[in-house]
Amino acid sequence: MQQHSVSEQRPSENEMPHSLRLEERERLQVGGVIDVDSFDEETVKVSTTRGMLTVCGAGLHIEQLQLDTGDLRLAGRVDTLVYTSRETRRGKLGKLFR
Repeated sequence: MQQHSVSEQRPSENEMPHSLRLEERERLQVGGVIDVDSFDEETVKVSTTRGMLTVCGAGLHIEQLQLDTGDLRLAGRVDTLVYTSRETRRGKLGKLFR
């Protein structure tokens, strides 16, 4: 008797294209999402294939998150979108030991 295992096939960072679609500053779709680092109603920090994306606004909430495909949907008022490189994610201790 053969056993079949189902494993989660997650695309690598290089395979996931990054995209943004903002509608009326109220709905944001992001592609190429690796992980959600933190979120609350005013700030959502997301690791993407193109760096860290910080979304600031009001009443923000995650409508859908599918890490296996790299897709994220946010709703709420979007005020700013800011990208930073992954190197800036280091904390104060990381900066001390460069």
